[in-house]
Amino acid sequence: MPTHPNEFAQYCCELLSTVGPCVARPMFGGHGIHTDGLTIAILVNLGQGEKLWLKAAPESRALFEAAGCQRFTYLAKGKPRSMDYYSAPDEAMESQSEMAPWVRLALQAALTARQPKDKRAK
Repeated sequence: MPTHPNEFAQYCCELLSTVGPCVARPMFGGHGIHTDGLTIAILVNLGQGEKLWLKAAPESRALFEAAGCQRFTYLAKGKPRSMDYYSAPDEAMESQSEMAPWVRLALQAALTARQPKDKRAK
């Protein structure tokens, strides 16, 4: 895997491209990865090197956790905060075919998050 941040962002875009063309844009000291106007992943260094974090939904959290993925958690004013992103499984970082089911979950989570809250409950 590439070590330069922009190379890593490009590599991740290629890994995630099974759901459509992906673009990495600088965001909060990392990158957001988008397809069709949806943020499906972020690249952020939480102190252990830059890592790919995939968007999750309440329905997919258990799948990420069962695969040993870490939840995106950071400190804000000394308190841990988390976001609905999980680290990509290590084996998925090796190929598009391994990443495909995970990026589909991330895309579904992004689509769900885009819907108005009253429609999500139905």
